[in-house]
Amino acid sequence: MSMNRREFLQVLAAAAASGLVLDSRAVLAGDLPAHYYDAPPAGNVSFMHITDTHAQLMPIWFREPNVNLGVGSMAGKVPHLVGEHFLKHYGIKPGTVDAHAFTYLDFQTAAKTYGKVGGFAHLKTLVDKVRGSRPGSLLLDGGDTWQGSATALWTNAQDMVDACIALGVDVMTPHWESTYGAKRVMEIVNNDFKKAGIDFVAQNIVTNDFGDQVFKPYTLREINGVTVAVVGQAFPYTPVANPRYMVPDWSFGIRDDNMQKWVDEARAKGAKIVVVLSHNGMDVDLKMASRVNGVDAIFGGHTHDGVYQPVPVKTPNGGTCLVTNAGSNGKFLGVMDFDVKNGKLVGWKYRLLPVFANFLAADAKMDGLIKNIRAPYEAKLNEVLAVSDDFLYRRGNFNGTWDQLILDALMAVKGADAGFSPGFRWGTTILPGESITMEKLMDQTAITYPQSTLTNMKGSMIKTIMEDVCDNLFNDDPYYQQGGDMVRVGGIQYTVNPTQTIGKRISDMKLNGKPVDPDKTYKVAGWAPVAEGAQGVPVWDVVAEYLRDKKTIKGVKLNQPKVVGLPKGNPGIVL
Repeated sequence: MSMNRREFLQVLAAAAASGLVLDSRAVLAGDLPAHYYDAPPAGNVSFMHITDTHAQLMPIWFREPNVNLGVGSMAGKVPHLVGEHFLKHYGIKPGTVDAHAFTYLDFQTAAKTYGKVGGFAHLKTLVDKVRGSRPGSLLLDGGDTWQGSATALWTNAQDMVDACIALGVDVMTPHWESTYGAKRVMEIVNNDFKKAGIDFVAQNIVTNDFGDQVFKPYTLREINGVTVAVVGQAFPYTPVANPRYMVPDWSFGIRDDNMQKWVDEARAKGAKIVVVLSHNGMDVDLKMASRVNGVDAIFGGHTHDGVYQPVPVKTPNGGTCLVTNAGSNGKFLGVMDFDVKNGKLVGWKYRLLPVFANFLAADAKMDGLIKNIRAPYEAKLNEVLAVSDDFLYRRGNFNGTWDQLILDALMAVKGADAGFSPGFRWGTTILPGESITMEKLMDQTAITYPQSTLTNMKGSMIKTIMEDVCDNLFNDDPYYQQGGDMVRVGGIQYTVNPTQTIGKRISDMKLNGKPVDPDKTYKVAGWAPVAEGAQGVPVWDVVAEYLRDKKTIKGVKLNQPKVVGLPKGNPGIVL
């Protein structure tokens, strides 16, 4: 994204008006601060980590959340810090490139200054740069990689399989990968990955019948003469959050006891460093770290948290486990260096590097691969459905403007009183004035069970569903947090108290200004049903119809709940 003098002055004016103090050196030079991507090694054992890329091969916009609430023992702690609270905790100066990368603050102005993030061709350049100074380092992929874009869906994940092989991934664990079905997953693991030498590890996926391991529980590798183990931890609630019928013979779960068994076995086989490649979610990883001995670090995913520095957790025997989470959408690359001397860990250093496409040249081979992947679909991807005058984003505990647009479309096209849209965390951002193409719509909706629905529900059932999903998000025990963010609700205004217990969090539900009657039946639109055999038009066709009719999207009214019961100044919410 280049900028002429007039556009540059407009950016500065907008920044001044918003109170944003941009890093003047970066803006004036059209570059990042000097040595931004210099990451000299600080040890002899190194890991790189990506997670939740959600099939985004191209550079994108992606806004971090302004609502990321923690409850119980996690209230007000990492990763549940947003905006200025995040900056203060880590000592990051407002208005800098890191302030933009890790928070939502002044997003639109800063985005125009620094440009898009991610893109596998740019990520490849950074991976190669880091690996060049760290011979033998391993690249770990935390899952949610094969799903989240049109080309991933249309190629049955092959685009991402090929891209990850080209990127140099060494070890992977899954979540959304399972929504392609067990047969397709095994086909990739036993063919593409086996040929490429990629280990697919998941200690917590076993067969329903005899409890046999479906995949390797861990892999042993050697880095500069040091034996290391990578233990896999797939998303434990895949059959709850996603359709069970897609993996009918597999059982998931957390399985701390099994984790300890495999860690002990790896140590007995000579592993001097043991790490867990996890898709639990940050809060679950923090709890798991406190219950298992012998793990040096957990490279986590699922909750999309860009955690600036690892959280040290005391293990039962008094050791320390470092818990990380590396954001989403190809926006970050985590780099962990361990210093191992005489078989003992004596030091470590970590950086979570934002991937700015403007400041990392595209790797030529990866760029060519991506162009070849996209070529058959370019016309379809680039179809302009509408232009957005609004800022469209998804990410946050309750709702985003992209989610609201989907809800508005579902309710309008299907003639519904209310609407539900899943609390998915994936999905890219659109700046005001940009076109909503079919590709951008698919960024929000590309799943293998996309059916839209219209269901008659009593008011009491609507509340029950909302309470159940809310408990998945706000249960005090992280091991009972089984889904994404709160279901997005259209048409119904409500109050939520995250500190309450199930059945008591949702109150004051109103539709068109009138209380929702528990005994009255309402028409509720939705999509992404997990039940087998569900029928309905794919959600992208419903929303595309709405967008083509509107032509211009403006005035999206965000239906946020009233949030109560939180201590004043909670660092996880700014509304």
